[in-house]
Order: sequence, then C-alpha cells, then structure tokens
Amino acid sequence: MSAITIRPERLLADLHRLRAFGAYQTGVHRPTYSPDDMAARRWLVTRMQEAGLTARMDGIGNIIGENAASRRRLLVGSHSDSQNHAGWLDGALGVVYGLEIARAFVEAGTPGGSGVDAAVFADEEAHFASFLGSRSAIGVLDEAEIGSARNLTTGEMLRDALASAGLAGLNRRTIDPSRYLGYLEAHIEQGDELEARALGLGIVTSIVGIHQYRLRFSGFSNHAGTTRMAIRRDAGVALVSFAHSVNERFREMAAERTVWTVGNIRLDPGQVSVIPNHAEMLLQVRDDDRAVLARMRAALQQLVTEVSQTGPCGIELEILAESEPHGMSRHFQDALESVASRIAPGQWQRMPSGAGHDAQVIARVMPAAMLFIPSIGGISHHVHEDSSEADIVLGCQVLADTCRLLLKETR
Repeated sequence: MSAITIRPERLLADLHRLRAFGAYQTGVHRPTYSPDDMAARRWLVTRMQEAGLTARMDGIGNIIGENAASRRRLLVGSHSDSQNHAGWLDGALGVVYGLEIARAFVEAGTPGGSGVDAAVFADEEAHFASFLGSRSAIGVLDEAEIGSARNLTTGEMLRDALASAGLAGLNRRTIDPSRYLGYLEAHIEQGDELEARALGLGIVTSIVGIHQYRLRFSGFSNHAGTTRMAIRRDAGVALVSFAHSVNERFREMAAERTVWTVGNIRLDPGQVSVIPNHAEMLLQVRDDDRAVLARMRAALQQLVTEVSQTGPCGIELEILAESEPHGMSRHFQDALESVASRIAPGQWQRMPSGAGHDAQVIARVMPAAMLFIPSIGGISHHVHEDSSEADIVLGCQVLADTCRLLLKETR
C-alpha cells in the first residue's frame, strides 16, 4: 500500500477553524445542539464533502463521512461538542484527525481499496445524557430515553433541543459493524503524565467506567437565628457530613487509580438566614475495574442506609448513569506501538484513560483503540487547555500510519 501523507498545515488550519465556532477566551463554549455546535457540525459536513467523502448529519447530530470507493475501512473520529466555557482540543482533535486521515486516503487514491470513514459524535460531554451520539450509533439509545432526557444545566428537554437544532424528523443512523475493521480515536491526554515523563504519545490500554449519583437530603427550614442547634434538621450540614464520610470510606477501599468527585452542591432555599430544608449533591466515581466500581457502589449504598437510620435528615440515593470500563483492542494497541516505535522511538507509553470517551461505547460492537497526545500542564476542561503543534502533527501521522498498517494486514 502506498504511503498515506497528512498535510500538517491543513490539519492545523482546520483545527483552528473549528476553534472559531463558539470561541470563548482561549477556549470554546460549544454545548451540544447550541447554535455554535450546530454551525460547527454543518461546517464539518461541508469539509468532508469537499474532501471527497459522502457525508450527512443524522437525527441525533452524528456525522459519518464515508469513502464510497473503499472496500476495507476503518472508522476514525471523536466528538465536536464541548464542556461549558472549556478547552478547544477536547474532542475536536480526534474529529479533525478523522477528517484529515480520511482525506489523505482519498488523495492517495484509496490504495488497494482501503479507506477511512470520518466520524463526529454528539454529546459525548453529556449535556443531556452520557455518550448520547455514540450510543445512538450502535443502536442502544431508545426513544424513551430521548423523550425523558433533559439538559442538566438548563433543564431543556432533549426533544425540544433537537427540534431547535433542526434535527427533528431526521432518522438516526446505526453503524454497521461489518463495514469496519474497527474504530480509532485520538484525544489529548487530559492529564500530565505524558508531559511529566517527556513523552509525546500514549497508547490507551483501557477506559474507565464512570458511575454518577445524585444524593438528596431532606430537613426542615426554620429561622437561622432563633432555632437551637440541638433541634435543627439542617440538610446542608447533613450533606457536608455525608460528603466527608464518603471521602473517608472510599479511601479505605479504593484501588490505585480510583477517583471520586463531588462536582455540584445545591442548597434550598439558599438564604443565609434560613436553615436549608433541602440539599443535593452530585457524586462521580471512576475506575477501569468493574469489581472496584461495584465495591464503591455497595459502600455508598451502605453509607446511605447508615445515615438514614441515625441522622436527623432523610437521604435519598439516585443512580444517574453507570458507564462500564472497557479494554482497548490488544491488536490495535500493538499496531499503534509498532508505528510509534518507528516514528517516535522512546517517546511513547501504554496507559489507561482516566476519562470517558466514545471509543468505550463503539468498542461494544467492534475493535477499538485510542491514542493520546500530551496536554500542556495537564490542563483540560478549561480555557487554558492546549497542546503543542508538534505533538498534534506527530499524533496525526502516527494514527494515519496505524490505519495504513491495519488496513494493509487485511489485503
């Protein structure tokens, strides 16, 4: 198979053009189905078509740009939505890698009938639901969930958002796994391990599962100045005490890479002179071992039972989402290692991903793998998120050559 040559100037230009949609300070604000998100998706459809791919957007906002001339294919992509007021490379890097590599195969004449399709998934960032687009793409997102899902920040119903985005009435497309040898996704690391070790590439071995919970505490509102401490039913105090207990209990049973976060706390009525009668917190637990996640869930449920029986406030646990960890294809990892060893000897390592990615969903139906490039300062989900241009170009060439190697093997 002839060489697949990416064009660094074009790659970087497309990344910076995508960055302009929803530009915010040095990052982007491109929440799913917002006007900026939809404008970016329409631009990506156009760029794929200009590259000689057959591309369209489906009813959930996913885009697949197909190389119609190819007989053997890989799927390469990521997501184009962003966290609120966040970084410019999260998701976008993998999307533009998919575009550039698919385009390079077209320009090489789809050698030996081999090509790459480019994928753009919707709402990986879970503004409405975790992995909304990739789950739709593999056929595990049902209409009932679409009907009940709402934006976690604004409360907007998903169906209303789809209608406002111009997607109502469009069919959702399900990927045919038999069309592809597998799926490859590139991403910034979102941590500092590669940078700390002066490495340029990370070959992902596994992707964490993410369990998300909502805990509600019910107390009784009363005057903050006249209600004695001994008789108070303060939901805010109950929440803080419970969060501390979670931290202590989890530390006793966590594995090496287990992490947990209380990412949101809300008190009602939220007045300094009124004892809160309601408090709510969102808790997230991550690990790449199903057994560890199950152990943490059981500990949380036990702690809820204990506090409910002894505390002055009621407590309710709601399981919001439980995405399971998934190992990446060993064969694909080996291919990435072979190419990285040739192009960047001594500059790579194998490593797990502490963040969730569409690859763990697509891996349910076909082999999948991921490649990381360094995040400067380990910063992600923040406007200061960045990676060097040299690392961006290196990652794309390694991924392109890996696609070439995997497709060559099937001739």
